Amino acid sequence: MTMPPAPEGAPIPADSPHLRVLTQYVKQLSFRNAGAALAQAYEVQPAVDMGVEVKSRPLGQGEATEVDLCINVNARRDDTLIFSVDLVYAGVFQFVNVRPDDVEPLIWIECPRLLFPFSRQILAEITREGGYPPLLINPIDFTPLYWAELRDRQDKQMAVDLGDTPLAGNPV
Repeated sequence: MTMPPAPEGAPIPADSPHLRVLTQYVKQLSFRNAGAALAQAYEVQPAVDMGVEVKSRPLGQGEATEVDLCINVNARRDDTLIFSVDLVYAGVFQFVNVRPDDVEPLIWIECPRLLFPFSRQILAEITREGGYPPLLINPIDFTPLYWAELRDRQDKQMAVDLGDTPLAGNPV
């Protein structure tokens, strides 16, 4: 049996699970405008390389969690760096009446999904202010990133369990 949706503006029952966004903010922002003086900087679309990472940490006595959406972008023409941007956009979230098993997917999928539009806007504005057309990145589906992280952790745990740990000081 499915319950009908609550009427618009109806209060949330006190015991229902929900996610609260307590605050969100730019934690770190760096823009390097290496190609501004290049005349050809505007002639051809540069190759854009982008990396995305999600990090989290509990705050206080576990009452809230800080989630960082880290986005780095490098725009190049051939081997010449045109510009680079490093943005860490963070939010503080509270999980109310959420089962412990459901918290991790919320941290890795829902929290960055909520932070992404603001990060996207900041990237567009900083590149425009740097003298380039606004960098408009496509929406990101954080679900595959979560599953890849989960598989990576399981693979690392399996390697530890099997004794296949790398020697100290050697990169994996």
